Amino acid sequence: MQKLTLRMKPEQVQKAKAYAAHHGKSLSQLVADYFDSLTGAESDNETLPPLTQKLKGALRSPDTTDDDNAYKKHLEDKYL
Repeated sequence: MQKLTLRMKPEQVQKAKAYAAHHGKSLSQLVADYFDSLTGAESDNETLPPLTQKLKGALRSPDTTDDDNAYKKHLEDKYL
């Protein structure tokens, strides 16, 4: 196992600890389970939580140059 440092407001930490205790888990297990659900959702074709759906695709893939070039070409054809 590796350590992970999260920066959160104190009230968020307290709420998360209370939630974890209520569900009989440690805060670390709660976070690990959440990450597992994020990474397993796509392969299992499960529906992602609404917040995760909003964030999905927010980061650029490193191999988007072909897409960028195609879009630039489309704009040139359309407006020039």
